[in-house]
Amino acid sequence: MPAYHSSFNEEPDVRVIGNMSVLPIKTKIRGPAPLGVYNQRMVHQHDSSHFIIYVPADPNNADIIDETLDLFRANSLFRNFEIKGPADRLLIVLILFVSDCLAKLGSARTPPSQLEAGKMLNTLAVDSFPIPGDANFPLNAHYALPASRADAEYLRGYLTQVRQELAARLIERLYADGTGKPSKWWMSFQKRRFMNRSLGN
Repeated sequence: MPAYHSSFNEEPDVRVIGNMSVLPIKTKIRGPAPLGVYNQRMVHQHDSSHFIIYVPADPNNADIIDETLDLFRANSLFRNFEIKGPADRLLIVLILFVSDCLAKLGSARTPPSQLEAGKMLNTLAVDSFPIPGDANFPLNAHYALPASRADAEYLRGYLTQVRQELAARLIERLYADGTGKPSKWWMSFQKRRFMNRSLGN
């Protein structure tokens, strides 16, 4: 069975930095990410001309963060992953971050409460981390460098915001059963490393 790829690889009109997509996310966290998910709608006029407008999609539509959480456990079983597009590169970075989050929670002496876990993962999300082109980024062979310092700074800000939103949604899933303890099913993946890699947090 092959690994699952991002459904956003063919998304039109998406900004790409290096060779990684910068996709819209649903969030209230401040940052440079394009907000929401938008659909194209063609508007026809009486004179047979037309133009395209962008309208917010249904907020229930999945974004890259939902996709990361949905694919995390299945993809964590794979050591190899064929990259099929720029959204796959973002998916890889986010799956590796989820692994780091689970490892962080698993290293606590006692299972953290939901509030404690939220604080731990938010701190992890904003801590210094490598991006493509940095010497300590573990997958530089598969990622192109940002074209400029401004692009690199934008990418770092974008990934910081995405990591914060991802950490918040991960907490919701980890504590969804109402027991006050992280899900054993999720925590059983804390030692699995997608592609045998870690972001090194």
